Amino acid sequence: MPIPVVVHLAFSLLAMLAVPIALLVPKLRRGGHRLWGRLAALGLCGAALSALFVARHGPSPLHVLAIALLLTVARAVFQARHGRIASHRRLMLIAGGSLYVAGAAAMLIPGRLAHRLLFG
Repeated sequence: MPIPVVVHLAFSLLAMLAVPIALLVPKLRRGGHRLWGRLAALGLCGAALSALFVARHGPSPLHVLAIALLLTVARAVFQARHGRIASHRRLMLIAGGSLYVAGAAAMLIPGRLAHRLLFG
């Protein structure tokens, strides 16, 4: 498996684990949310950046989603740092949701590596 694909999968798995935990931790501990939120942002940004290097036949709509994801996470971090928590929450929900949409699309579109790995 090509290195960019492995890197992309690793960041995607980190994000898929960290995003739901970051959403649940605020109810438990403040410091925990910050840690898991940073891990979620790292996973989301790493997955988006590495997605730009995973292309067999040129750019696809998933590459546009990757750029939008980078901008969304940057905006969400900006909002949190400026105390706009409701906006931060909304943007991170959008970012987390787009991760799952992109993953589902990659698995369901015939010809993509994720589709071949799952369905042969």
